[in-house]
Amino acid sequence: MEKAIRVFRELFYFYFDGFRSLSKWGRQVWIIILVKLFIMFIILKIFFFPDFLKVNFSSDAERSDYIIQQLTDKE
Repeated sequence: MEKAIRVFRELFYFYFDGFRSLSKWGRQVWIIILVKLFIMFIILKIFFFPDFLKVNFSSDAERSDYIIQQLTDKE
């Protein structure tokens, strides 16, 4: 167990030191990457991928019946 903790700690400090020593250009690139990830996973999910089951079915039983029907339908 101590070996796993030591490996995790070494990996953490490896990346921590790498990010800390980034140049101004490197930090700007990482900010752009993080903003793009935020847009892709949060904004697009909210506006373009609504919760279909929650909107169309009111109870858990109806949702589970719909899912079972879709999984077992052989069309």
